[in-house]
Amino acid sequence: MEKFYIIVVVVLFALAISDLVVGVANDAVNFLNSAVGSKAAPKWLIFFMAALGILIGATFSNGMMEVARKGIFHPDMFFFSEIMIIFLAVMITDVILLDTFNAFGMPTSTTVSIVFELLGAAVVVAIVKIKMAGGSSFLELSKYINSDKALAIISGILVSVVIAFTFGAFVQYIARLIFSFNYRRPMKYFGAIYGGLAITAITYFILVKGISDSSFAEIKVTGDETISDWVNHNTVKVILISFIGWAVIIQILNWFFKVKILKVVVLVGTFALAMAFAGNDLVNFIGVPLAGFNSFQDWIANGATNPDTYGMASLAGKVTTPTYMLLISGLVMVITLITSKKARAVTETEVNLGRQCEGTEKFDSSLLGRIIVRSTTRFNKKLTKIIPNPVLETINSRFRPSNYTVNDPDPPAFDKIRASVNLVVASILIAFGTSLKLPLSTTYVTFMVAMGSSLSDRAWDRDSAVFRISGVMAVIGGWFLTALIAFAGSASIALVISLGGNLMIFVFIAIAVFMILRTHFLFVSRNKKILAEQEDVIDVKDPYEVIIGKSSKQIVKAIVSSNYVFSLGIEGFMNEDRNKLKLAEKASADFSRRSKRNKEKVYSTVEALTGGKVDTAHYYVQVMNYKREMAHAVHFLIDPIIKYSDNDHKPFTAEQNTELLKLGVLVDNFFNFALHTIRENKFENIDKLITDREKIFEILSKLEKNQIKRIKNKEVNTRNSLLYFKINSETKNLLLNTVNVIKSQRDFIINTRVALQ
Repeated sequence: MEKFYIIVVVVLFALAISDLVVGVANDAVNFLNSAVGSKAAPKWLIFFMAALGILIGATFSNGMMEVARKGIFHPDMFFFSEIMIIFLAVMITDVILLDTFNAFGMPTSTTVSIVFELLGAAVVVAIVKIKMAGGSSFLELSKYINSDKALAIISGILVSVVIAFTFGAFVQYIARLIFSFNYRRPMKYFGAIYGGLAITAITYFILVKGISDSSFAEIKVTGDETISDWVNHNTVKVILISFIGWAVIIQILNWFFKVKILKVVVLVGTFALAMAFAGNDLVNFIGVPLAGFNSFQDWIANGATNPDTYGMASLAGKVTTPTYMLLISGLVMVITLITSKKARAVTETEVNLGRQCEGTEKFDSSLLGRIIVRSTTRFNKKLTKIIPNPVLETINSRFRPSNYTVNDPDPPAFDKIRASVNLVVASILIAFGTSLKLPLSTTYVTFMVAMGSSLSDRAWDRDSAVFRISGVMAVIGGWFLTALIAFAGSASIALVISLGGNLMIFVFIAIAVFMILRTHFLFVSRNKKILAEQEDVIDVKDPYEVIIGKSSKQIVKAIVSSNYVFSLGIEGFMNEDRNKLKLAEKASADFSRRSKRNKEKVYSTVEALTGGKVDTAHYYVQVMNYKREMAHAVHFLIDPIIKYSDNDHKPFTAEQNTELLKLGVLVDNFFNFALHTIRENKFENIDKLITDREKIFEILSKLEKNQIKRIKNKEVNTRNSLLYFKINSETKNLLLNTVNVIKSQRDFIINTRVALQ
């Protein structure tokens, strides 16, 4: 048995490394969001400060390790074999869960996942043990689960969401009232004080509150006085020296080296938040494997007796984690931070929801989002009637966006004032929670602080609020889903291992490896698809010829998609092939999404096409409108076909299928010729294209007459006729808009190039 449990411990540490990788990929958003979103510094410097914070913060996480050992359950009530089942179930579930969330770019909480995984596995193992002993799980379960501590942790996590949002909104509102968006002038006079206060606050809560749990807290400085004792005895002195020192340093850097004060605050804040993250969240990744390793050491030290009867009371005691293990874990986190593409995907989600500027919204509106926006708008109207106009005007003047970035083709998502508030408030809340031994969710805290500051900063205006709030609700919904999946997944794995034996451990490890590989390939595939779609996305800084080229690529994709959906849809319908119909439906949805996204970018492109001697924006708007109409025609053609097939209505007659087959050939030839015309810019072919279109229109008219005859002869029913006429009418619309989009592209290209000469 000893060799078996050596393998189990090795597996736990292998899972710990994997968990560190997927966990950091998810949690990197917590400390990168503000610096990346505000573009406070080059990315290499941002990552360097974050990496430094992680390495130092890892040494502050010793006290948090107790949560994994005895925070959720009473270890003395379990035997060694049962404890190892719990820990294995937790780690397998955690790796799969976090990797899945990362693949979809959704930030979730590593703290919530580990807490509910421990709870789920411990509850199931306890119930199995009680039932096998013939007891009542309802009456005896409380002996096994540390319900008071578990409830305190869970309630602390939930309360932190409200506190984080409230504090983020309040502090950002005050900061904006003081500095406004035109903060450069007041920053000259108050910047050093603001920076000194911000960094001192961080220093206090991380150093003073967190020093007692660091791995070097017991180092002696004078006599019997440790570093922890010295800091606690000289708290006021530390705070005063910190404020004066930072204020002076920041001012000197600004005067002599022209270093921007807010840049220093954001970088130090990034370091502090990364440090707070490592101090609080490292337990989520290595706490369970280390607890398993400690259990194994204790079992070996006491003679490696029967694992099914050896109690684990030793876990209830205090165990110090070696500093080298903490640093190795920190190093793995740093490497992941620098190399993980999934970390960037999660970061983009939060930056997108908090950005000040316009852009494509990642989330659609929801009913709850619309209700909240309407209610808030009504409340705001009533409130503005009460507040005197001079006061309102003064407040509004502080929230008018500046024009600092008006000429920036790639402006930051928000300014450094908001970035500094996000970092300072989140760092303080997380470090304070860590000092109280509460494993707060760094994701919840940083996300809600960022959303609160976005709200106060009026980043959520009438045009974007419903989408942003819906996005926040989607993320919060994912958090609750995390808790449910974590509990159920860990409980299920623990139950199967408990009842199925040790062999099931390796079965679940194989499943975990398979799931990680699968989500990895899905993530890579989705990224390739996104990159392919972004090839034709027009940027405001693109030269005119590049805009023309990208616009042509968009039309090429529109023609290819239209032909693909039409051909595959008709073929799949005639052959009653559900797979082909599903492919056509998916292609139609992709086409619709692309056309919608491109049309939403019209505003920024119009700005680029109305400057100087070039004024051809109206042609480009026509191109986007006609392309969108093509997508609509494709959707309205394939959607009724799908519904008709889903309801298993009678197939078309042989005569109708023959007509559709001939129509498909003509439409395919038309699209191929249109594709050649737009790719080669041979716009002299447009007259021939129009002639071909008119011939198809004549055939469509004949087909309609044939269908009317079939109706008179009672050969077809109503549903058949409705679908047949719908296919005809949408085919006309599709061909009509295809010619229109090519004509508009011709006018756009010719007039733009003439204006440039």
